Amino acid sequence: MNGSVAGVQDSSSVGRPIDVAVAGHICFDIIPSIPDTGARAIEEILTAGKLVQVGPAALSTGGPVSNTGIGLRIFGINVLFMAKVGDDEIGELIIRRLQKHGHSEGVKISSGEGTSYTIAIAPPGIDRIFLHNPGTNNTFTSRDIDFSLVAKCRHFHLGYPPLMRALYSSGGRELIECFRRAKEAGATTSLDMALPDPASEAGRIDWRTILEKLLPYVDIFFPSVEEAYAMLNPEEFWARRKRVGGAEIINNITPEEYSSFARTFIEMGCRMSSLKSAHRGFYFRTAGVDRLREMGAARPSEPERWANRELWAMAYHVPRIASATGSGDSSIAGFLAAFLRGYSIERCLQFANVAGHLNLHALDALSGLKPWNEVEALLDSGKLQSIDPRIHSDGWSYDEKVKIYMGPCQ
Repeated sequence: MNGSVAGVQDSSSVGRPIDVAVAGHICFDIIPSIPDTGARAIEEILTAGKLVQVGPAALSTGGPVSNTGIGLRIFGINVLFMAKVGDDEIGELIIRRLQKHGHSEGVKISSGEGTSYTIAIAPPGIDRIFLHNPGTNNTFTSRDIDFSLVAKCRHFHLGYPPLMRALYSSGGRELIECFRRAKEAGATTSLDMALPDPASEAGRIDWRTILEKLLPYVDIFFPSVEEAYAMLNPEEFWARRKRVGGAEIINNITPEEYSSFARTFIEMGCRMSSLKSAHRGFYFRTAGVDRLREMGAARPSEPERWANRELWAMAYHVPRIASATGSGDSSIAGFLAAFLRGYSIERCLQFANVAGHLNLHALDALSGLKPWNEVEALLDSGKLQSIDPRIHSDGWSYDEKVKIYMGPCQ
């Protein structure tokens, strides 16, 4: 698709020929296919001295610039990529792949630096392990973003700053500058996060203090519930995660805690906040109407329909998950593709879950995605099986008409 999609939401979009700039972390992913041996713990597969037979490898660009950005392009959105690669063969591969899907003039090439790559170990039924070289992601700053190009976009999205050292160092100064200047350019903004290892440099950063300074420049904040918990209450989160088991903590976080996390982010300054929750779906909360009117070029044309809302959209069952690599990135692509078309808040959340559902059918982050008309047809087909998010708290009710839980914020 050339130019902007239908459904431009506000007159401030006029003169912005590109729908969205997607910036931040990018890498090259190598994902070997691992047969299902019945093992349910990684140490049953990976042990010292053992030769592990695997199948063909999926080779793809990874990280949110690729996963969310190309996902948006597959969904028919006009995309500008903004990232940093080295002057090496991996960097050349990344640029060639991005050029097939959108505008790559925002990708900077850094002489003498190595491009980031990841080897993803994703056995069936076992949580993933990543072997990751951050490469040029660690030196990416606001100076690597051409804000004259951002001014041509309705929306600016940046992902994975916890995996980008120069963005989170010095109290997040460069990260804050990225969003301050994007807002100055008139774009609506959104931010995706990543969960860092608590023993790493990024895991020891005071993210709560950074968010207090950053979120006034962020319109839509897209953390997972785990990322939200870890950034607001890190000691409590990691102790609880260890106590209940890493993969099971999502099931042990109450709706009251979801509300508290999102309310805190809204109070810090963002206009909307998700809490992505894997099989428990997509929680979402919004600020008041006056703050939504401040959002920028892609703000909703009827902000009163979005204001002061608390919703929880159900995820959809996948009989056999190939890999969860990039599922959160895909869900954001689904949400933003609907948002930039001017769809309702309920519809945007459902598209987020359908996109995440499609992602789970393929080994890489993108092969499972489909053109927008097919995604919409699937959502409306009645064939998707919802997963009960287990909301057993006062104030929540299920709206049968729109198939979404409505929270007490309303």
